[in-house]
Amino acid sequence: ASIVLLLFLAHFYLISRKNTIRPLHVALLIGGTLLMSYPFLSHDFFNYLFDAKIVTFYGKNPYLFRALDFPSDQWVRFMHWTHRTYPYGPAFLLLTLIPSFFSFGKLILAYLFFKLLFIGLYISAVWALEKENRVSAVFFATHPLIIVEGLINSHNDIVGVSIALIGIYLLYRKRTILSRILLILSLGIKYFTFPYIFVTHRKSVFVWVALILQIGLLVYLRMYQVLQPWYFLNLFVLVVWFRESLSKWFIFFSGLLFSYYPYIRLGDWGSAERVIMKENIITIFFIANVIYVLLEKILRNFLKRGALSVVAHTEKQT
Repeated sequence: ASIVLLLFLAHFYLISRKNTIRPLHVALLIGGTLLMSYPFLSHDFFNYLFDAKIVTFYGKNPYLFRALDFPSDQWVRFMHWTHRTYPYGPAFLLLTLIPSFFSFGKLILAYLFFKLLFIGLYISAVWALEKENRVSAVFFATHPLIIVEGLINSHNDIVGVSIALIGIYLLYRKRTILSRILLILSLGIKYFTFPYIFVTHRKSVFVWVALILQIGLLVYLRMYQVLQPWYFLNLFVLVVWFRESLSKWFIFFSGLLFSYYPYIRLGDWGSAERVIMKENIITIFFIANVIYVLLEKILRNFLKRGALSVVAHTEKQT
């Protein structure tokens, strides 16, 4: 809990210093610090490594072969989800073949090169955001959900989000064809970023449709399966247009990270009660954030009416 609170305090502090710091330098510092960070809250990162190894080392198709099909491989001993075939888009597989090929089947090299891929794309996204809006770049670079789920746990959502942000930057530079190629590439990572395919650089109807579709997708996932904190990384593509709105949901985002409490306290998600506890934590923080947003709006309207009344009274006296 204290780590999450410190991350948010640092996030707010750095945003307050937006005019005196360069977002790219902050991203380089964060990325360099977390280069060898261990994904202690998830095992998906090791599946990414092995899925690519199936191609580069064994010459097989991960859409057809599983980790369990290679029982003599030393990596299988510490992996989870060894029973499933490749669940992600072809674009992510193609990207991961590069670091996997140069690792030559060595775990430490694969670990390092994959981390470099994730962190390199994150830094590139911060650079692209900085070119358009310094505050949005600082917000993205320092947000605790980005740091924990994107860089430490290294979920591939951060890859799709980063590529989409670079694509949107190119939209602002009127390089439409390359921009659309990158947005389609982002879609081919995990399909979560499909609402952003047709966005424009302005806050047009397409951007609002993308927002509605993204929220609708998250609601759908909440209804039919366990909602995972890293799914919400995909909302950060919207930082280009909705940074102020995203900033108001810091209570909910902190709740997503606090929802790991059962896992950290008890060691795994081995029972339905622990999963329910996780979902209850997310729900409580969501309700708290809704109340905060409503009260903030009410208070702002109250203060605005009060200020107008004072001005009107002053003018009447003069």
